[in-house]
Parts: sequence; C-alpha cells; structure tokens
Amino acid sequence: MFDSLLHQNIRSKLISLLIANEELPFKALKEYLQVTDGNLSSHLNKLEKANYIQIEKMFEGKRPKTVIYITDKGKDAFHKYIQDLKKFIEKNQ
Repeated sequence: MFDSLLHQNIRSKLISLLIANEELPFKALKEYLQVTDGNLSSHLNKLEKANYIQIEKMFEGKRPKTVIYITDKGKDAFHKYIQDLKKFIEKNQ
C-alpha cells in the first residue's frame, strides 16, 4: 500500500525537505536530518536508484559540493504517498 522507499522516517523527511526547496546541498540535508555522512549517503543512494532524486557533484572554488535535486518522479511518488496516508487515516477513523 505505502511506497516502501518513502515509508521510512529519514527518507520521508528528506523528500519533504526537497519538495519544499527543490534542491539542497548534502551538508544542509545532513544538518536538518541530524544524520551521519554514511547514513545520509545510504538513503540518498536508494532514492537515486529509484530516480526520486538526482545528485550533482561539483566544485565551489576549490571545494567539492554535492547538491541533491528532487525529480518529477520523486515529487509524484511523494504526493501519492501522502494521498495513501490520508486514505489510510480516513479508512481507520
């Protein structure tokens, strides 16, 4: 019933942040979610494999920078997930 990728605390928060901002740097996501680099990378890899997000690595001056973007597929999946949650709540009231 629920999207198993999004029905996970960190990933649902991560996608929510990207829905609100369209894109965020890795560092900002890490701070918002209060997770380790490895933990965040693991969640990002799963979402990227599903094409829910796009990861772009670049340099800002001489410093590396990673920016995460939400894709149209990610937006659609999140909106469907929210609708599924609403239906579940309404059905079980």
